[in-house]
Amino acid sequence: MKILYFAWLRQRTGIGEEEITMPTAVRDVATLIDWLKLRGPNFAEALEDTSAIRVAVNQEFATLDTELSGTEEVALFPPMTGG
Repeated sequence: MKILYFAWLRQRTGIGEEEITMPTAVRDVATLIDWLKLRGPNFAEALEDTSAIRVAVNQEFATLDTELSGTEEVALFPPMTGG
């Protein structure tokens, strides 16, 4: 699975993208985020407030209950504003 981090999520985690092998306990976006939080204090801080994070799976907006198979591209980013 490829995970992409954008904006302040990239700054706080210290990485822009990574390839991971999804643990068997991860079945959806919510459990993926919970698992990522366990990877260290920088991830825990960056992903603490899920209401401030938007997710796309395979370049389509997704919700926390979107199911994952382990082969997707998952992007994590803050809400965007326009003007």
